[in-house]
Amino acid sequence: MNKKSGNISKSATNAEIDAFIQKVALTPATASAGERGRLIFALDATASREPTWDQACQIQGHMFLEAASVGGLDIQMVYYRGFGEFHASDWLSDSDQLVRQMTRVFCLGGQTQIAKVLRHAIAEGNARKVNTLVFVGDCMEESVDELCQLAGELGILGVPTFIFQEGDEPIATRAFKQIARLTGGAHCRFDASSANQLRDLLSAVAVFAAGGRKALESFSKRAGRDVLLIAQQVK
Repeated sequence: MNKKSGNISKSATNAEIDAFIQKVALTPATASAGERGRLIFALDATASREPTWDQACQIQGHMFLEAASVGGLDIQMVYYRGFGEFHASDWLSDSDQLVRQMTRVFCLGGQTQIAKVLRHAIAEGNARKVNTLVFVGDCMEESVDELCQLAGELGILGVPTFIFQEGDEPIATRAFKQIARLTGGAHCRFDASSANQLRDLLSAVAVFAAGGRKALESFSKRAGRDVLLIAQQVK
């Protein structure tokens, strides 16, 4: 197990951002015509994220608003914290309700529960198609082998996992990259200096899950360079 660190020392490199952009661009839009997309948005709400929690909530709230502007996407918010606390909301399409739920969450010390997140996504995906899992966290304190087994099951279900890692804790980085690869998703690091970049990338994943390539191209016209590059790569 690794110790959590409240210090964030490195930003995502341009190469990491470019790789993430390319992966989103190559990920197929899995929602069938006429069906609403479904995205699980999972958060690590343990104590190590508390110093940047308010800023992260603003960024994540922006994602909900962008997804709602496209329409056609239901989001379920999942988070863990404290001593085994694990919560999953109903499936919601109202962005205001999602933001209200998220802003009521506060951090509590505890170990990571990423395996519970993956198991939950598998159960939801078996019950009804889940298009995307997005996870935001900073560390990993569990068995990598178990997480990779669960990630492989998600990959078989066709649920790409996009992981946004706060900071650069090396054990978490290795685990998150493997989870993303096994599910057909992508991994990207961020810190306070890349907040705007994270906002656009997070929103792009939600917009793409909701409306496919056309929605992504439209979003790219008012977003930053990174999202424009995604749209240009999508055929």
